[in-house]
Amino acid sequence: MRGKTNLRWISNIVTNLLFILLVCLVFIVISSKAAGGEPSILGYQLKTVLSGSMEPNMKTGSIILVESVKGTANFKQGDVITFKTKENILITHRIMKVENNGQRYITKGDNNNEPDVEPVLAQNIVGKYSGFTVPYAGYVLHFLNTKLGAVLLLIVPGLFFLGHAFFVIHRALRMIETPKKWTTEEK
Repeated sequence: MRGKTNLRWISNIVTNLLFILLVCLVFIVISSKAAGGEPSILGYQLKTVLSGSMEPNMKTGSIILVESVKGTANFKQGDVITFKTKENILITHRIMKVENNGQRYITKGDNNNEPDVEPVLAQNIVGKYSGFTVPYAGYVLHFLNTKLGAVLLLIVPGLFFLGHAFFVIHRALRMIETPKKWTTEEK
């Protein structure tokens, strides 16, 4: 009897975890599509590192957590910021020099020999690097932002959830049928 109780607990835990995973994945897909491709959680955005300009601290393919900036913020020399270029490309580099009372910043990638050619205007800053990095996970995030990735993100956990549900239903039906066999054999 104890074994069945333990199996029931494990089954309930697995069911709840799969359901929570499915809900979280749906939330991530919907929020990332609504935010224009990058998920935002509690004022932080996940960004994928696409070049080696900030190595060794931020390896190509890593995910970094960037705190979103609204309005004008005070940044200082040494802060790592994410900003938009004239071509609307996001870059994450370190501030080397603050100019015009924080209206312009000279930035440089840690792995680059020279500072960036164009100064960064304060209004082009998107966020500040939080210090959190997950190496190589950006490749996965980039794939999940594709149509195929979004479909797999929803379908694969859904199939696991359905498979587990079928397993639980099958086991429950077996448990119901077992007492019927005993009652017919006794007659």
